[in-house]
Amino acid sequence: MAIMPVIKMDNPVLHRKAKKVRKIDSSIQKLIDDMIDTMHDVEGVGLAAPQVGVPLQVIVIQMPDEEEVITLINPEILKNSEESEMMTEGCLSLPGYRGEVKRFTSVTVKARDREGKLIRVRGEGLMAQALQHEVDHINGIVFVDHLDSMDKLEKTKEEDEEEAGSI
Repeated sequence: MAIMPVIKMDNPVLHRKAKKVRKIDSSIQKLIDDMIDTMHDVEGVGLAAPQVGVPLQVIVIQMPDEEEVITLINPEILKNSEESEMMTEGCLSLPGYRGEVKRFTSVTVKARDREGKLIRVRGEGLMAQALQHEVDHINGIVFVDHLDSMDKLEKTKEEDEEEAGSI
């Protein structure tokens, strides 16, 4: 297992739709393990393969204080709540900044787990936010694309980042 460099916002791979995973083989298993190690190393809540320069539809998410890491391959949002709210969001690919982004308060995602089994994950609150943020990444969308203006980005202080967390 290895820690991979997290690419920054100016990298074109972050702005392109990622390819579907056709076969879950040993290379995908290694990618998942490396993504988990990387997410833990940078203290993120979630990580999408494009953020480590791999244009595939693979996501890992781990909620704070939870042991389980959720792996989603070829995820797709099936359902979302009617309600949405502004949520403070940061991104591992744009460290030191955050912004207010409108997100649905709950979502249901369909995907394959790392064994290839079809699963559905329902999330509310931070989990819903992380699911939407990471699914955006595999669709070539970064959280700043949801801002009215780049002027809405705010620089964070290091201690604030630990509190807010980056997805």
